[in-house]
Amino acid sequence: MSALDLIQSETTQRMQKAIESLKKDLSRIRAGRASPALLDGLTADYYGSPMPINQIANISVPDPRMIVVQPWEKKMLTPIEKAIQTSDLGLNPQNDGNMIRLPIPPLSEERRKDLFKNCKKVGEESKVGIRNIRRDSNEKLKKAEKDKDVTQDESKKGMDDIQKLTDKFIKTVDELLINKEKEIMEL
Repeated sequence: MSALDLIQSETTQRMQKAIESLKKDLSRIRAGRASPALLDGLTADYYGSPMPINQIANISVPDPRMIVVQPWEKKMLTPIEKAIQTSDLGLNPQNDGNMIRLPIPPLSEERRKDLFKNCKKVGEESKVGIRNIRRDSNEKLKKAEKDKDVTQDESKKGMDDIQKLTDKFIKTVDELLINKEKEIMEL
């Protein structure tokens, strides 16, 4: 595999990881619909150390407006409830002694706009990340050209290809944001 192919392959992989990260971040932004992904990243105190809630409880979605969290140990109800209350999800957990119910309230128009602003911010951060990957890759190409690993023509072609990749992934970010906006605004 040539230095050019190696740089392009690495660039593609890094940009795909940026898109996967964006998808995960967008799935955490609630759109008025219940999803177990809303609790991803939340940790509760489990015998003195933080544990992801999905590793100490069963999370289910019985209907579009309700998440049910059923811990495997009853004494974990309180730490899980506290973790949800202190998160920025804005959900009000209902602990019945066996499980925690999380009703998902309908979103107000103002809250929908705030959520979409947050989505745009996350999307812009992804675009900046993708552009940084492009810059790093172009610098690698320039270094490879300087070290005589690639010719000047190969370097120029490589930079053009990396720009096309960047445009493709930026377009993917825009499409993901459009879909998330529809999801937020239509409910």
